[in-house]
Amino acid sequence: MTMAAAMQSRTAESPARSKASRIAHVDIIGDIAEAEPVWRALEEPGHLFTPYQRFDLLGSWQRSVGEREGASPFIVIARDAERRPLALLPLALRQRHGVRAACFMGGKHPTFNMGLWSAEFAAEALSPDLDMLFASLRDQVDVLSLTQQPKRWNDQQNPFALLPQQSAVNGCPLLLMEPGGPPASRISNSLRRRLKSKEKKLQPLAGYRYHLATTDADITRLLDWFFRVKPARMAEQKLPNVFAEPGVEHFIRSSCLAPRGEGRVIDIHALECDEEVIAIFAGVADGQRFSMMFNTYTMSEHARYSPGLILVRYIIDRYAERGYRSLDLGIGTDEYKRMFCKDDEEIFDSFVPLTSRGRFAAMAMSSLNHGKRLVKQNQMLFDLARRLRQAFG
Repeated sequence: MTMAAAMQSRTAESPARSKASRIAHVDIIGDIAEAEPVWRALEEPGHLFTPYQRFDLLGSWQRSVGEREGASPFIVIARDAERRPLALLPLALRQRHGVRAACFMGGKHPTFNMGLWSAEFAAEALSPDLDMLFASLRDQVDVLSLTQQPKRWNDQQNPFALLPQQSAVNGCPLLLMEPGGPPASRISNSLRRRLKSKEKKLQPLAGYRYHLATTDADITRLLDWFFRVKPARMAEQKLPNVFAEPGVEHFIRSSCLAPRGEGRVIDIHALECDEEVIAIFAGVADGQRFSMMFNTYTMSEHARYSPGLILVRYIIDRYAERGYRSLDLGIGTDEYKRMFCKDDEEIFDSFVPLTSRGRFAAMAMSSLNHGKRLVKQNQMLFDLARRLRQAFG
């Protein structure tokens, strides 16, 4: 019997239920399809989650990538006494070196990891609720590796911010936008002038335009271009190509084609002309926040006119005009991100041991991530690490 089948639809009554906790039952589900109805219900208004935790995104990742990596679905659903869902944790279970570790689904691709919560329950959740939730997992998990979590989302606290934590390895620059604010409040007039001057060199191109891809044919065409150009761009920067890993291209394509309201689960913004695609930025949106997932730009001479920056300007203005309150360009403090994003999203890691074996694993994971963060923050160490990776890659 597989681990997933053994876990499928197992229900744990919360042991020694505390009067302080509203959690009365915890279901542990090892089958994505079985969790789908509750998962989709928790995506409806009145719930707290980031767009990276949508069923269509993480379900695609699990089927395309997670299974190939040996990660089994480990979906935790907390319910109240009337069996109404209070929270769903979209986790994947991996076993390495004799340690059973559960982490958020999605691997390297989500900028933010989080559970899906009843907004009302999330606003009232206390440490005893988390204790009750985790107590039901100890028979099957040694350690919870809960990384890259936002402390808050849409002005509400992430309940896991109550856990012991450390700063995440990478930062995430953030642009806060005032609804109805003037264009200069989000992008300075001087930067707008510079970008306008660069764009004048592109505007004479036949068919030059910015647009959001809306048809399957457009999305497929842009992704065909992306998967040709991105490997060359990453090789040029001497970076490993995460998009070449098994199953990743299928995951990206299916998520970009999956419908969501008037858009897609991953939306693709493009700057192009009749002759070529010039730049694309793809990301997720939820009505209040746009968050970039991946991007690239042309290898032609048109790259000299900063098409990526011009495209970011279009994207920022588009979402600002639709009343969005914030935007980010993904993990990492690249210089171009700081040109637009002056604040920082508070993101954290928590390593929660559930067994004695898990305590050692949690200490090791915590130390490793702390070391990575120190390297990232120290330019000399970062450059040395990059040279070593290139030499022994």
